[in-house]
Amino acid sequence: MLTPWDLLTSDIMRYPLIIAVLIGLTAPIVGTYLVQRRLSLLGDGLGHVALTGVAMGWLVGAWVSTTPHDALAIPGALTASVLGALAIEYVREIGHTSRDVALAILFYGGIAGGVVIIQLAGGTSQNLMAYLFGSISTVTSSDLGITVVLAAIVLAVGIGLRGLLFAVTGDEEFARASGLPVRATNLLIVVIAALTVTLAMRIVGALMVSALMIVPVATAQTLVIGFNRTMRWAMMVGLVCSLGGLVLTAYVNLPPGGVIVLLAIGMYAVGVAVRAVRERVRAHRAQEVEAPA
Repeated sequence: MLTPWDLLTSDIMRYPLIIAVLIGLTAPIVGTYLVQRRLSLLGDGLGHVALTGVAMGWLVGAWVSTTPHDALAIPGALTASVLGALAIEYVREIGHTSRDVALAILFYGGIAGGVVIIQLAGGTSQNLMAYLFGSISTVTSSDLGITVVLAAIVLAVGIGLRGLLFAVTGDEEFARASGLPVRATNLLIVVIAALTVTLAMRIVGALMVSALMIVPVATAQTLVIGFNRTMRWAMMVGLVCSLGGLVLTAYVNLPPGGVIVLLAIGMYAVGVAVRAVRERVRAHRAQEVEAPA
């Protein structure tokens, strides 16, 4: 039976556990702003675009003969997701394409580009599976280094500029009328979303990272009211789900990304149930107060 110390000292689990903590804290921060902007599906679109970046990293690695072949996969995913985020914000603001159409283009173009380019790089679609659904066995020290840097940026922006980001996401027109840098702030939000997608790919997977951004926020909204309280509770939920799901996979042979997301959905169901009980108790007390003596 594995002990907590065994997990911390395990060569396979040590790096993923650190990354899981960082993902659990950062993803709900970004998700809070995305929910506020009604961009809950942006993470999905960026996750698909990141696959094209992974394949591009493989292709460049094949050209320069890197070892291993996917050494440039994460930098490629980071580049592609940031460019994709900037592109969709440009289309949303300047173009005539609606937001849902732009996201759909990201969905389909990202998957198609990844599958085609990975073949050109000499690989197969199976090489993308670890990035699609997450795999702790593929995490390296370089992945950890990249994740720490990206998480530090997301935390600094998401918490340090919380007031500005909330003002713009809450009421964009009022923020523009107040002289706030709305366009730059919108770009900043989508960029940190792209960074979050990249840092979560190894553990959660590109297809499910959006769930860890959005579901903890939805769970927090069932329990508390207020932007700051929602963000804090979402971070706690995200941390519990990411760490709990990863630790569970150390004892049961299951994909970590799927377990983490299912835990998050389970906590959301509990939150909905708690809210329903609260509302019923509150309604019952109100009836008792209004009832004649």
